[in-house]
This record gives sequence, C-alpha cells and structure tokens, in this order.
Amino acid sequence: MANSQRRRPLAIQFVICHLSFVIPHKVWFARRVNPTRVIFWNEYIHEKKDPAVASVYPKGIHSELAAAFAHDSQLICETATLEEKEHGLSVNRLDATDVLVWWGHLAHKQVEDEIVERVRKRVLEGMGLVVLHSGHYSKIFQRLLGTTCSLGWREAGEKERVWVCQPGHPIARDLPAYFEIPHEEMYSEPFGIPNPDELVFISWFQGGEVFRSGCCWRRGAGKIFYFRPGHETFPTYRQPEVLQVIRNGIGWATPDRPRWIDACPNIKVSPEGITQPARK
Repeated sequence: MANSQRRRPLAIQFVICHLSFVIPHKVWFARRVNPTRVIFWNEYIHEKKDPAVASVYPKGIHSELAAAFAHDSQLICETATLEEKEHGLSVNRLDATDVLVWWGHLAHKQVEDEIVERVRKRVLEGMGLVVLHSGHYSKIFQRLLGTTCSLGWREAGEKERVWVCQPGHPIARDLPAYFEIPHEEMYSEPFGIPNPDELVFISWFQGGEVFRSGCCWRRGAGKIFYFRPGHETFPTYRQPEVLQVIRNGIGWATPDRPRWIDACPNIKVSPEGITQPARK
C-alpha cells in the first residue's frame, strides 16, 4: 500500500504533462476546422469593355476564381466588385473576412481612399491579402508596402516558366520544381518592392527577362502574398498549377492567431511596480 501511494503522484504528473501537450494542439487544430471566408475582389471593367477579355472570362475574373474553389469545403467563397456600394467591402463584411484576394488594373485610382484604409486596417489586424497580377499597382498594395511597386512589362503572349524557390514553403505545396504557362504578359525586374520576407517563386520569360513572381510579407498581424500570373486576355486562371498556388496562398494567408487591435495605451504601473507620476 505504501509503494502504491508513492507511485500515484508520478502517474498524476504524467497525465498532467500529457494533457498539457495534447490540449493546446487540439485547440489549435480546432481553429483550423472552421472554413476560411474569402472575398475575390475584381474591378470587373475589362470584361465589360473588351470583347477579347469577355470571351475568356464572361462572368468576370472574380466569378471565375470563386467558381474554381466553390467545391472546397474549407472555403466560403464570395465576390465583390468596384461598382458595388463601398466596392463591396463594407465594415461588417471585412470584419467577417479571413482572406481578401485582389485583382485590379484599369481603375486603381477609382478605389476610394476610405475603403483602402479600411482594408489596410483589417490586414494589420490579421486578415490575409492575396494580390494578383496587375494588382501590384493597386492603392492597397502600395500603401501596405510603402513603395511604388513599379516594373517592366510587355504584351506578347510569350511563355512563362515559374520556378519554385522554396519547395518546403506552404504556398509551394503539391507543385513541381517548375511549371509553364503557355501565353502570358511579361513582367520584368527591377520590381519596386521592399525585399520580400520570403520569395517563393521566380519567373523566366521566353524573351529572357526574369521576375520575382511569388512574394510574401507580414504587416502587423496580417500576411500578404503577391502572385504575378493572370493577364486578362489569357485563360491563366484555369490552369491547375496556377489555381493550386492561389489556393495555397489563401491557406498561408489565413489568420492563425487572434485579431490584433492597434492601440497606444498609457501603462501607468509596470509589472515591477514602477508608477508614472501624476501630472501637476
């Protein structure tokens, strides 16, 4: 009896240690079970003005992408466009959004500054942002990165070879060492961005240029992924490898921690008891 009594504390300690490891893991996993709420945002101007674009994406790039992932049980896909009230990005809608996917080209300047600031605030709080193709010149991308985001370009329908720089990165999951897009618009360096926190892809074009085509940054609690392919006159967003990258990018950008609320509190008493003197 005495020996069994002495053993009990060890058994209890083992159970406690086991639970301390298992419970946080299961709680973290439970957070990932909830579907990721995604908005695919698009100006939806090219498709209405240019028959060549309408023939490729008759319902708009935003609808094409939302439909491509509609079968994914881990995503709740919605769309928004420039012409909608508040560009489809109301405060309540953004509050409920985990990842915003952005495509823009002709109307960057028509996006209202109030909405840009609203999106920026949500990214800093933790919402993910995936910027596609010519969205590099969007107000929100420039504001979050703090640079011009300029680059060289050519519309010649040439081949693009996308090389994976970090095979172990989540955004490169289930991809080969490289994949090719038969016809695309060319982008070239120098690309006026701050150095990426992580460079996942680099592209080579048939004309000889290269470009940093898959870049990651963190701003506040939010994650930003820029992916280059997606010219409006080519069916790039139907290519399986391209869709895999976008899906991986959404997964990577999904918030993985509680929302961070910006504040500037006056800490009048420190943990060590140091106090701020009262003002006279």
